[in-house]
Amino acid sequence: MHFSSLDFLLASLVPLADAFPAAILEAAANDPAILARAAEISKTLAERQGGADAATAIFEPVPIFNAKAQYINVTQGSGHEYVAPGPDDLRGPCPGLNAFANHNFLPHNGYASVAQYVEATTKVVGMGPLLSIFLSALGGAIDGDILNWSIGGTPSLAQGGATGILGNGLTGSHNKYEADASPTRPDLYQAGNNYMTVTEQFQDMINHSPDGVVTLDSLTQFRSDRFDTQKATNPYFFNGPFSGVLVQPAAYTFIYRFMANHSAESPIGTLSYETVQSWFGVQGTNGNYQAVQGTERIPDNWYRRALEYPYETSYFLTDALNAIALHPKFLDVGGNTGTPNSFTGVDINDLTGGLFNAQTLTQGNNLACYVYQLAAQAKPDILLGALDALADAVGNIIGGLGCPQLKAIDTSQLEKLPGYSRKPVYA
Repeated sequence: MHFSSLDFLLASLVPLADAFPAAILEAAANDPAILARAAEISKTLAERQGGADAATAIFEPVPIFNAKAQYINVTQGSGHEYVAPGPDDLRGPCPGLNAFANHNFLPHNGYASVAQYVEATTKVVGMGPLLSIFLSALGGAIDGDILNWSIGGTPSLAQGGATGILGNGLTGSHNKYEADASPTRPDLYQAGNNYMTVTEQFQDMINHSPDGVVTLDSLTQFRSDRFDTQKATNPYFFNGPFSGVLVQPAAYTFIYRFMANHSAESPIGTLSYETVQSWFGVQGTNGNYQAVQGTERIPDNWYRRALEYPYETSYFLTDALNAIALHPKFLDVGGNTGTPNSFTGVDINDLTGGLFNAQTLTQGNNLACYVYQLAAQAKPDILLGALDALADAVGNIIGGLGCPQLKAIDTSQLEKLPGYSRKPVYA
């Protein structure tokens, strides 16, 4: 997989197209500094492809830093100071969402509307609107009552009302919105839960990240090792066509893309050990960490990514494709059959009725068409257009991609794998 500097530049400007006038984008495309940076990144990618320590990278259009605009104020009296969760507050497997609730960017009880998720993710960490709407609407569809959902388990009647208690929340969405081989959470069938931070896994993430910083390089290698470890130890390991191919990479790339601290010296962002500790609710020092559940917090003096280039769908898919180019196994849909190291693959061609296949999935827009339409794997009625909010979100993303329409998936291909159908018992 090779990008020319111009290809990389144009791909990088795609997520800005809906937000900025054409004249601004044209000026950026002709800026010598931007073109030089694009060439530099393109050269680095070309050199790294296939190497043992090859890394992911993505071109950030301009090295912009605006301290006033990017500062997230969580000081005392801001209204977003840290408040530890109470015994009845919902917290779950996503450290970022837990932190948002602890700082009242989401309701402190951990039960929020789709609109509140969109507002928090776009304003606090700079997620692109299309990606945010898709992920937030998906949460409502598979974790809640369409309009609202929990970042933890099933809300109480007092928290969610009569419809809220029908949803299992993010914690209860195993193989749908939550997947095996998480960076810091256990596989459900090994630990009995899928939401509590495992100190040893956090330490392993740090061990993969030398020189005091966590990078996309280190996170991608860490993901590869976690993938192999879970296949070798979890008899029910499952890498789903949606949860494994879209959600799993997000769990890793989002760590750097949304948690890194930005500055004039490092406008693209630096993720120090101390910063990632805060986001994950981990105390102590390297070699002596201790995860303290529910204490995820936004660091003091923290600056989000630049407003000028939110992390949109095309950014995320480029990150995912770069990771796949380095580790093609990430596209291996399937699972173990009841014993460790018994991984059995599922033919994507059979799964999608011949619409996609593993050989062409990384070409053109195929991966984007595949993963967004495979949201239906998580809840089949999405495919039928019953959930308008999610259908609209998917349509807005894939509408300009020229995607062939996925009419159905053959779930019998998945049902032969025991990890596919097992559900949490505590949600």
